[in-house]
Amino acid sequence: MTARTVTATRRLSTILAIVVGILLLAMSITAASVVGAAGLSPAAVLRTVAVHAGLPVEPLPALDDGIVWELRLPRVLLAVLVGGGLSVCGAVLQALTRNPLADPYLLGISSGASTGAVAVLVLGIGTGAMALSTGAFAGSLLAFGCVLAVIGRGTGGSIRVVLTGVVVSQLFSALTSLIVIWAGDAQSTRGVTFWLLGSLASSNWASVGLCAAAGAAGVLICWLASPSLDAFAFGREAAASLGITPARTEITLFATTALTTAVLVAASGAIGFVGLITPHAVRALTGGRHRVLLPACALCGGLFLLVADTVARAAFAPREIPVGVLTALIGVPAFAVIMWRRKDMPA
Repeated sequence: MTARTVTATRRLSTILAIVVGILLLAMSITAASVVGAAGLSPAAVLRTVAVHAGLPVEPLPALDDGIVWELRLPRVLLAVLVGGGLSVCGAVLQALTRNPLADPYLLGISSGASTGAVAVLVLGIGTGAMALSTGAFAGSLLAFGCVLAVIGRGTGGSIRVVLTGVVVSQLFSALTSLIVIWAGDAQSTRGVTFWLLGSLASSNWASVGLCAAAGAAGVLICWLASPSLDAFAFGREAAASLGITPARTEITLFATTALTTAVLVAASGAIGFVGLITPHAVRALTGGRHRVLLPACALCGGLFLLVADTVARAAFAPREIPVGVLTALIGVPAFAVIMWRRKDMPA
């Protein structure tokens, strides 16, 4: 078998896998939209989508239409977008830092978002989900600005970025605790705790549109940088010898992942482990080439968070647990298994 034949076969297999993944994701979205207290069928979900797409289909009763279109579909789509975006960001950061434990919250983004959200909830700075998302996004940008200020010109290497992210994360975690203690209100504290654990309960079409735009732009920029990410697997010096400017590439991709994560966290709260374990699981299936790895991470991460959120809102009905709790319960043992099986993982 010639090299050209092997390449063509590999490309065809990749395309087929992506098509199958998209079909599986579409079926999962439909199935997740059915789950809930109101007994609706997959046909009802498809009818609602068709009606709102302008097709000549008889609409559902107003109540059923509102349940599907205003409550369930925005939530399942937001789960897909957040899960896919966090997974791609995690894969990029693991490549840039050459650290298998890197995840989208590496740069203090989650802690900054938490501080911003807590300020809105506890101090009463604005009201409603939009104010909460705005506060979380502002806190994320402030945290990333602190990281850039400490690093200074250029990144100074991945170790410096990681250490700076840890320090900034601790700073904003302390600020969050200080605000909560200062407020001393039990109801506000409960709302803060629920948000910090991650939840998609406040999803709406505005948050879906914003996350879709930010996620698509972030994933595209990262995907276009796939050759550079492949080169970083051999270190900054090796990447420089291949004609890549390490500092410029690092700044661009760190900023892209930080801003993308900020938008996603502002909409969903701090949902951990998705961006940590999904890249490792996908890498075991696709290999390390980022041109294939990143789209696969987007699909698998979206599917993983969609399933997790569906279980979180249905398994203990009528109560709902924050999806971040479930991803942690799944993520910890899954990551332990991955670490145990991949004994060749760099230290």
